[in-house]
Amino acid sequence: MKLPSSRPDRPPTSVDVARLAGVSQATVSYVLNDAPGVRISDETRAKVRAAADELGYAPHASARALKTGRSDLVLCPVPDVALGPLFGIWIRELTARLGELGFRLVLLQGDAAERGVAAARAWAEWRPAAVLVQADRLTRAAVRQLHAAGTAAVVAIGPEPSALTPTLVFDDVAIGRAAARHLAERGRVRLAAVVPSEPVLGDFGERRFGGVAAEATARGLPVERVDLAFDEAGAAAVAARWAAAPDRPDAVFAYNDEYAVLMLRALQDAGLDVPGDVALVGADDLPWAALLRPRISSVRIIGAGSAGGTADWIGGLIRDRERSPAVHRELTRVEIVPRESS
Repeated sequence: MKLPSSRPDRPPTSVDVARLAGVSQATVSYVLNDAPGVRISDETRAKVRAAADELGYAPHASARALKTGRSDLVLCPVPDVALGPLFGIWIRELTARLGELGFRLVLLQGDAAERGVAAARAWAEWRPAAVLVQADRLTRAAVRQLHAAGTAAVVAIGPEPSALTPTLVFDDVAIGRAAARHLAERGRVRLAAVVPSEPVLGDFGERRFGGVAAEATARGLPVERVDLAFDEAGAAAVAARWAAAPDRPDAVFAYNDEYAVLMLRALQDAGLDVPGDVALVGADDLPWAALLRPRISSVRIIGAGSAGGTADWIGGLIRDRERSPAVHRELTRVEIVPRESS
């Protein structure tokens, strides 16, 4: 192939690819976008792809968004904080399946306090096909703003269905109840539950504690609330206080597996046996929970929470331009994974 003349200071265009392959610009678009229902020979497809590779051509996402009114992006604004490993695993699986459906997931970090119309305008600049965001960051005006900008689906994430738009429902209360139920069924009679004091995790911790408290109340059991930063010294102080108290809790739900590791070390350092003196349960069932000694019991999210199924659901919302707040998907079916720590 003979390279077409082009300025060295600009990226190659679809016109350059068409010239090099000896086809029309429309054919280049059909081939590189895998347009359905268009008959193009395998030989021509191979020539177009070879020309694109030779020139280093990449389609211009912004130009495509201008032409269609939206991009292929699924935008997920997330708070600018460290996110746990379970979120990372879920996001990787969600990204992979969305990619198979022709969409790209983009995580947009920023201030979690940004909400309403001002935040929606910033998100709309990306011309996303869908926005996936915490329910409390949306207002009715924000949803209208995104729809007006061409966003096909606005998806809230929250503990209950939103009154504004379709929702991914993540029921943290069910996680807390499952942990407390397991501990009570193991004969534990004085429960404790860790509530992270980090601002971003606080709401999740409150709901999980609410689940523990509801289950404990239903069974007539006391429950101690432990507000705790992810801090070794703080955990050690809690464990030392319990070690000196004859009426200490005999079981603790540690919010998640990471906090469970923190509490396990603190309890052992304080001379308390796990599970002999204090049973311990985490949540998320991270892979390394089964590698510690003792192995950590954990609440596992199963079934409907799969990232692949969620991606398919989001793809359907985009396709159908579904806006009804009556539509929601439950992300939290849970089961206990009993191990040595309880």
